[in-house]
This record gives sequence, C-alpha cells and structure tokens, in this order.
Amino acid sequence: MSKAEKTKQFIIEKTAPLFNTKGYSGTSMSDITTATSLTKGSIYGNFENKDEVAIAAFKYNVKKLHDVLSREIEKQRTFKEKLLVYPRLYSNYAELEVTVGGCPVLNTAIESDDTHPVLKKYAEKTLLYWKEKLIYLIEQGITAGEFRAQSIDSEKTALTIIAIIEGGIMISKLTGNGKDLSTIMLSLYKIIEDLE
Repeated sequence: MSKAEKTKQFIIEKTAPLFNTKGYSGTSMSDITTATSLTKGSIYGNFENKDEVAIAAFKYNVKKLHDVLSREIEKQRTFKEKLLVYPRLYSNYAELEVTVGGCPVLNTAIESDDTHPVLKKYAEKTLLYWKEKLIYLIEQGITAGEFRAQSIDSEKTALTIIAIIEGGIMISKLTGNGKDLSTIMLSLYKIIEDLE
C-alpha cells in the first residue's frame, strides 16, 4: 500500500465506528478530525467530502460483518448448519465486537431512509445481496434434500430471517437488553429447524 492508501484506510478504520454509532447526520467534521488526529485538509486530501468518508466507512463495517459470517458459514457442512450460523452469531451480537454501534445495515437504513439517498442505496444493495445469499443457501438445501421443497418459499423465508435479525437487534438496542435478542434468535432457530 502507498502512503496515501494507508492514510485513506486509517481514516476509514477510525471513522467507521463513529458513523455506525452517531450516524451520518450526527458525525461532524470535527468528530472525524478528532477520531483520526488529522486536519480537515488531510481528510479532504483523501476524500472529496463527508459523503465519501461515510460511504467508505459503511462499506468497511459491512465487510467486517460479512467476513465474520462468511468464515463461520464456510466451516459448516450442511446448509441447515450454514443457516443456523445467523441465529447463533446474532444471539450474542454485542459480544462479537465486529462493528461498534450495532448492525451497520440497520443503522444506515434507518437513518438514511428519508435523509441520505446515496447511503440508502448502499444499505439497500447490501440488504438485497444478503437476501440473495440466504435464498441461495435455502435453495441449495432444497436441492440437497435437506429441506422440504414443496412447502418452502425461499424468498419469503430469506426476508423473514433478515426481518427477525434486524428487528431483534433494534429491540435489544432500544431496551438495552441483550437477552431480548437471544430470545428472538430462539424463534429464528425454530424457523430454520422447521425447514426440514
């Protein structure tokens, strides 16, 4: 990596927790310079504007989460075990310490919904990718004979999995109770178990 690339990566790594915790609107340029110990000029020398920093931070946070989930999914032998990675890891999401501030998809989607169309597009794209990945795992499980083909709507099941995870995270953040998320993930375990 060149010095410029290292500086850019440093800025992303230092601001990713900031944007995921405070949001786009809540993160000021002063917050960014404080987190990085760089001047405003250094930030703008590497990024055109705050939008670019926020988008890079979002992508960084999503990649961190994606990498953890993918590594765990790859270790599993069956498609059911691969799907069960989601409730298992999300049951203790706070303990994963993957992204400070919670799920970047949920945080960004909620904040950018009416205020930041570019970030909303990135959150939507990430959500659609996640849905397609779940559909693939479900359909592969059907093909492998692990799941009942005739009674499964793979898209509906994928969307339900995402809704339960994101809804569970939102509820546990609001209540400040991690046990709420664990309880909700038990319902997701059952949904996946019932695919057989």
